[in-house]
Amino acid sequence: MNKDEALHYINSHNLIEIKAGKHRTTFLEIWMVTVHDRIFARSWGLAERSWYNTFLEDSDGQIKCGEKIVNIKAVVPDDAVELASEINTAYLTKYNTGENIKYSKGIIQQKHVEKTMELIICE
Repeated sequence: MNKDEALHYINSHNLIEIKAGKHRTTFLEIWMVTVHDRIFARSWGLAERSWYNTFLEDSDGQIKCGEKIVNIKAVVPDDAVELASEINTAYLTKYNTGENIKYSKGIIQQKHVEKTMELIICE
């Protein structure tokens, strides 16, 4: 699966599975958005043993797009502050129905914005 196929999958699915670090054995479903053909995710629970904190220690991971698994590197983007409003808009646009509305309004709050991670596909 190439980057364009992965971006299409992420843009067309609400829950995408992720595995953080080399030592995790299971995937977790999270929200992801794309901005300028880049993939972003934010920590919701802010837990110490979260996928976000695991990536801070070990940047290797995987995204599951249907049956296909894509290797990724996770980084805190240098331009997160500059992109924050576009990432916020991406969340509000993608997750804009039913129960998602409450959470999409939550995930654009500053405490979640500060936990923005970029997921870079290893090609």
